This record gives sequence, C-alpha cells and structure tokens, in this order.
Amino acid sequence: MADERNLIEILEENNPIDIIKYINYVHSPKCGAIATFSGTTRDTFEGKTVLELRYEAYVPMAVRCIKSICSSARSSWNLNSIAVAHRLGPVPVGDISVFIAVSSVHRADGLDACKFIIDEVKASVPIWKKEVYTNGEVWKENSEFLERREELGIQDRTRGCCGRKVKVEDALDAKSCCALTKHPTHTDRGC
Repeated sequence: MADERNLIEILEENNPIDIIKYINYVHSPKCGAIATFSGTTRDTFEGKTVLELRYEAYVPMAVRCIKSICSSARSSWNLNSIAVAHRLGPVPVGDISVFIAVSSVHRADGLDACKFIIDEVKASVPIWKKEVYTNGEVWKENSEFLERREELGIQDRTRGCCGRKVKVEDALDAKSCCALTKHPTHTDRGC
C-alpha cells in the first residue's frame, strides 16, 4: 500500500477544482493514458431551472471512503496514479463539482477504473447534494446510492429519505431519513 500514488482532496467552499493540478499529478512518462471524469453542474433537471448545487460532507469519512475506493480500483486494474477532488459548498451552473484523473500504461485500465471510481464515490461516499432551483431546492440521493440500497436488500424506497427526494421546504415534516448515509441536518428526525 505504501507505493500507492493517490491524491484525494475535499475542497472547502469557494475553492474551484484546478483540473490541470490533478492531471499533472497523475502524469507519468511510463503511462500511455490519463483518463478523466469531470462532473459539472448542469442548468436543468427534469424541466426545472437549476441555479446551483450545494454539497456537504463528513470530510474525514469521505476521505477514508475514497482511499478505500482507490485501493479497490488498484486491485482490479493496473494503475499508476489516482487523483480525486470534490468541492463542498455552492457550485454554480457550469462549474466542476467532482474531478477524477487516473493514469495507466494502457487506456482500458484507466477508463474502466475512472468509471468505477466515480460510480463508487456517488454510491458510497458521505457527500450530500442539494439542487437549488428557481422555484425551490431538493436534497438528492444519487441513483448509484439507490441501486446500492437494492443490492443490500433495502427495497422500499418510500421509507428512505421520503422516497427519492426531500424537499427542503417540507423537511420539518419528514418522518424518516436514509439508513445508510444520513445528512447531518436530518439526524434528529428519527427513522
């Protein structure tokens, strides 16, 4: 494990992701590929105008989880270096919220590992996303998280975070929360 070359950063509010920094980190003359994923805030979702995304995280656990994901990726693919960065706080439309760079000798390893890493980050890392629209805001569960709940045998989506979404304006009336990764402000509502 000591030879693993990983850079994992959870960036505090108002710190944009410098993709060149992470690409330079994974660059190596012995590698023929650098695969990247850049997650950006889009301007619409299901017909609603998105103003921004807001992220919160339990940072120490998020870093630990991402390290574990990187180790899992290394056990499946021949990788040189991995860089993962995720922003916290508001992320306006067009800005990058998550960036992953993976270097490998051959492109297939890098591409497969990059997809695996983003899917696992969205499914299991304690980072929470709120979508802010022109007409309200909603805490979101990622589809990868919902799929993971099904894999674990948790089938009833209506008993999770009030189904797929929790509307902030209705949050005081919420009767349950996610059993797997609760948002800090939802913990006092009981399950």
